[in-house]
Amino acid sequence: MTALRHVLFALAALLLAVLASSDAGAGPVIERVVIVMRHGIRAPLAGEVPEGTRTGAPWPQWPVAESRITPHGVRALDIAAAGDRALLARQGLVAGAGCPAVGTVRIRTNSSARTIASGVAYAKGFARGCELKVEHRPLDEVDPIFEPLRARATRFDARAAVAAINQETGGVAALVGRHRAALDLLDGVLGCAPRRDGCLPVAAPGLMPSVDGHDLVLTGPIRSASGIAQVLLLQYAEGLDLMQVGWGRVDAAALQRLGALHAALFAVFTHPPYMAAHQAAVLGREVLQSVTDPAGPRVDVLMGHDTNVTALAAALRIELRAPGYATDDVPPGGALIVERLRDPVSGKLFVRVYYRTQRPETLRKLGTAVTLRPLRIPGCGAILCPAPRFAALLRRQLAPLVDPALRSPN
Repeated sequence: MTALRHVLFALAALLLAVLASSDAGAGPVIERVVIVMRHGIRAPLAGEVPEGTRTGAPWPQWPVAESRITPHGVRALDIAAAGDRALLARQGLVAGAGCPAVGTVRIRTNSSARTIASGVAYAKGFARGCELKVEHRPLDEVDPIFEPLRARATRFDARAAVAAINQETGGVAALVGRHRAALDLLDGVLGCAPRRDGCLPVAAPGLMPSVDGHDLVLTGPIRSASGIAQVLLLQYAEGLDLMQVGWGRVDAAALQRLGALHAALFAVFTHPPYMAAHQAAVLGREVLQSVTDPAGPRVDVLMGHDTNVTALAAALRIELRAPGYATDDVPPGGALIVERLRDPVSGKLFVRVYYRTQRPETLRKLGTAVTLRPLRIPGCGAILCPAPRFAALLRRQLAPLVDPALRSPN
């Protein structure tokens, strides 16, 4: 089995290298890669299934405490990291075996237990047997890269945000209406009885500033359903018995339809231009700094959350589509990969962006197959975007920082 896995890694790396080089031809050479990634498969968060949700049977038990990365999730990240290492080695960014040279690879995570554990799992899979440092702030200390609103990194105006979101979505009630079929599907999966008012907690759709004015409060069916839809996907990706995944009432196709309910959360919190500007304000600048810094690492991994991936995508004005998932529903381990390339003849620099995911069944079975989709940045005209143009487009979408020096410490 080990030998077979090595063969599969080699084949996957070869395929990805071909895909990664197809747009650049024999010209531009990859010099730098930044990977903005969601953490691995975890147990449900506290409150992810809202209090008052009704079901026809108890929820299945998880092998770890709430919000923690599972052993299955650790193995999935290990596999993903080994695949990334093989691809990057074929591109000449790192050696194919052994410990990476000092300073060539940097892994930074948010300060939550699940992101730190994900960073450690990724580091072990990327450089097995090596002491590859994982950088992060003290546990649960707010990091502005990954949680800019909590860090008050920008002059976020919650009232302006509500107005911008309502303009983008047509209002929360309209958002609920667009997802009515998926909400009805979720009611059937939950199987509560009797179903006079449905299975979700009864609350009117609403969106308002938080009490302190530095965040938003979303109420209603989308708020309730989004977390439940994610829990069902996590059950499947974790490899729970199929009779425990949605009590045996969902399959992969149904999970994809339900995933639109989870993605609807990002239609509020990260996708509208105002929200993207603030949610990606520090992260976007970190990506630009890493891509352009001549003394920086060749591979820079930023391990955060789905909100980070979707916010950066929104700032770049791109949709995230991948087989097996609803649009903009970032799976565990899903990542945006930003490459810097140089034309060896002209010396001109370019940027290329990929969306890297694994299908739900691949995560479930701990497989090695990946989907690597090149993304066209609006305003660039081609997959290869001139680096100055890319930087100007991204900077234009980022809100000013309260403190321009805001960074995560090494």
